[in-house]
Amino acid sequence: MEISKLGTLWKENGTLESFAPQWAKVRSGMVEAFPTYYAVPGADPFAVDVGEAINQLSALKPAADGPGYLGSDPQGPYYGSVTDARLPQKGASLAEVNRMAVELFQGMPNWNHPLTMPNVIPPANKAGIIAAMMTDLYSPNIIEGEYAWNVLKSEMETAAIISSLIGWDPKQAGGVYTFGGSGCYFYGVKYAITHSLGEQTRCTGIRENGKLLVSQQGHYCKLNSTDWSGLGMDNIIEIETDPATNAMSIPALEQVMQTLHAEGTPIVAVICTMGTTDAFAIDSPKAVRALIEKYPNPNGSQPLLYCDAVIGWSWLTFRDYDFVGNPLGFSEETLKNISSNYARISEIEYADAVGCDFHKTGWAPYNCSIFVMKDLNHFRQLMTRPGSAYLQDRVCYNPGLFTLEVSRSGSYSMAGWATLQYFGAEGFQSMLGGVLEMEEYLRHRITEEPTAVCVNADDHGFVTLFRIYPSTVPDAKAQYEKELNDPSPAARAELIKHNELQEKIGDLLWQWFRDGKLHDGQYGPYVSYTSGFRKTNYNADGADPLAVIYALKSFPMNININPATMEQLLKIALYARDEIEAGIEPAVKQSGNCTLPYTENPQPVDCAQTASGAVRHAVQNLLSGVPL
Repeated sequence: MEISKLGTLWKENGTLESFAPQWAKVRSGMVEAFPTYYAVPGADPFAVDVGEAINQLSALKPAADGPGYLGSDPQGPYYGSVTDARLPQKGASLAEVNRMAVELFQGMPNWNHPLTMPNVIPPANKAGIIAAMMTDLYSPNIIEGEYAWNVLKSEMETAAIISSLIGWDPKQAGGVYTFGGSGCYFYGVKYAITHSLGEQTRCTGIRENGKLLVSQQGHYCKLNSTDWSGLGMDNIIEIETDPATNAMSIPALEQVMQTLHAEGTPIVAVICTMGTTDAFAIDSPKAVRALIEKYPNPNGSQPLLYCDAVIGWSWLTFRDYDFVGNPLGFSEETLKNISSNYARISEIEYADAVGCDFHKTGWAPYNCSIFVMKDLNHFRQLMTRPGSAYLQDRVCYNPGLFTLEVSRSGSYSMAGWATLQYFGAEGFQSMLGGVLEMEEYLRHRITEEPTAVCVNADDHGFVTLFRIYPSTVPDAKAQYEKELNDPSPAARAELIKHNELQEKIGDLLWQWFRDGKLHDGQYGPYVSYTSGFRKTNYNADGADPLAVIYALKSFPMNININPATMEQLLKIALYARDEIEAGIEPAVKQSGNCTLPYTENPQPVDCAQTASGAVRHAVQNLLSGVPL
């Protein structure tokens, strides 16, 4: 058809003429594939479609006393046929696509279920979910104000709220939402490289081996950030931790900084970990700041101080809590621990930048993290790039000129912002305090069980780590102290044997979670175990890889967890121990049935140790004992 006759294909009422070509007919039918651009009287058809899809997904939920996964088939996942997928010639109906999409959720752990507590993975709150979904409808792009309009305020206001909780000036601070805690860490490292080694590194690349100093307990994404930024994994120097607190040893840090200063080696950044996953180790930014000022870099700059607070940040919501009046009525022990957590976390006011995850301790949907800088304009001055010919700065704030991602979905910022508005300080305080109350209950019950012991009794983050001993061990606490401190071959052999028992219990509970059967009258919980919570006291240098402490883990992040849940957890963990003693072996196998190209297992690069004291890095079993 001649292009000049294109206008004859449509009637005045907008429908097609019968002689229209097939492309026009297919395209006309696809109008129904999109939400309307105009208001519709009554219920919006798209809202009805979404409701139907959510109802189908909700049909996968179990009964209130059912198992902790979605649907009826937890034996997956099933990846064996993925390479057979092809683009269909004709598209499926919306109902069929929804049906297929819902099927993908079969067997998935139900994060909202009280039996699900393997890690810092909370259920997402309604306001965060809905706000994130809104952005999928209208696609605000927070690359700039023109494409995001007022949705960009959700990022700017979040930065103001977080900075005021930290104690920074909201008229000076700022923040950008990014792809999780690793994204925050990456921003921190890049900021540090430019700040500490100079702006010329953005043009010439990194030309000197600046060092990144971080606790031994620091998150493994330090490898991602140093690798992808080009700083290099060998330029990480891990600082010894205090065996009592698991926090970075300030004397050990000073020794390293003093050595680097004397030899003229620049320090790019010192990373303070503000709450590790298992031990909830919290470093001291105040003490680190004093050392940073004492040992400047050869070029006169100070190392950047970044606080990795993706887990610990939300304790800042207790900033104005009345710890004397205790208006929320927390128990005495919980109140003491909350106060301690807040006091330690509050030191992040000494940082230059902070990373916060809402999808961890903010009960928001994935991904939802914000990188907050004490001085936004300093960050912008260091990181701003020239604009693009096809984008115009039509509003006063356009973060795409200095952010990593450039185009960024508004779903992150809307979810985090909506959560802050929905919870308020009191909501966060009740959620966080509730986690500690459930934790205290479980720990109390563990003390009443002679064959069980809590191994992180001095930590008050989001997890209880505990060991279950054989029924023949009369005093678990005494046995644990022996294994922790006695270097004799006999005690070491007992430690290894009992570590193997923790692994077997964890594997058996994982098997029971997925088999859909009742065990001792209940469905299996989804918990995990750590294959190295800490080293024994006689293995401080880690020379003996077997002299470490294994433990089962319970993260009561779920709003539906109550004391009865904790009772069930301890009961079934003991029952799993009894079954193992009776000869039951967990039939753990790797799930997924992967085929090429997904069956290859490439070996990670083995970075050689350098003269500066960097260490070899091997990241294994990132889910800490959960066999997948």
